[in-house]
Amino acid sequence: MNFTHLGAFRAVAKTGSVTAAAQWLHVSQPALTREIRELEERLGVALFERMPRGMQLTEAGRLLDGFAAQIFRLAEAAESVVGEFTGLQRGHLSMAASHTSGACLLPALLNEFRQLYPKVTFDVAMRNTAQVQEAVLALECQLGMIEGPYDRTAFDVLMMGRDSIIAVASATHPLARRRRLSLGALAQAELVMREPGSGTRQTVEQAYARHGATLSPACSIGSHEAIKQLLALGQTVAWMPQLSVAGELAAGTLVQLPVSGVQITRKLHLIWRKGHELSPAARAFQTLARARAKSK
Repeated sequence: MNFTHLGAFRAVAKTGSVTAAAQWLHVSQPALTREIRELEERLGVALFERMPRGMQLTEAGRLLDGFAAQIFRLAEAAESVVGEFTGLQRGHLSMAASHTSGACLLPALLNEFRQLYPKVTFDVAMRNTAQVQEAVLALECQLGMIEGPYDRTAFDVLMMGRDSIIAVASATHPLARRRRLSLGALAQAELVMREPGSGTRQTVEQAYARHGATLSPACSIGSHEAIKQLLALGQTVAWMPQLSVAGELAAGTLVQLPVSGVQITRKLHLIWRKGHELSPAARAFQTLARARAKSK
């Protein structure tokens, strides 16, 4: 039994006649009839009942049809996977990204990747840093972009850049007029932060601990954009990634608060599961990311 036999069998099973199957496969009817006869002789059973108008599967034929469908699906899947190695003419890239990296670094990389490999599809899930790590570890996606702490025993990483986390408020907030602030003075204001598990939250918590202070936000919100909208109302302050508020700082709608003695910086990383073989599409993105990181 070979693929030619099975291809002929599947064509007749789908179309219901030798004539239609021959036209579909662009072969002669005698050649197709010969393939079916050879397959039946090899298996020792009749696969079709010859009807006055067409061909009908026997019980054995229906059984073989189910296996043949699986065989061809596997063959197509194998061809798709192997095809990724031939210049990335096909393939899929699945990623997860934290909110800062996903909004500020990833779009330019994906745009360049799309231009280099237009036939590779991709999807990106936006999650917080802890959730990105969970997704990569569970192989829900091959690559993740995060900021903040990560499990060094579980992931290999590529540093993509650095970012500062700064205290910000609306230009109309009373603290915006201060030339100098302490952590204690900032603690008197209504502080809004990202949710537990976000890279921003973890980094700020660690910075507070180094200064012997405890981060106690009045509320937690899982979106930088929502926090910025709340800040614009003029009643709250927040620690925010500088990359995520660059536009607002330039426009003057938000201002950086001068907190003395506190500088919070962090590295932005591309991560993948340690010891896991990346797909050709994921390796190509990794190579592109490494080249862009080196050029900075």
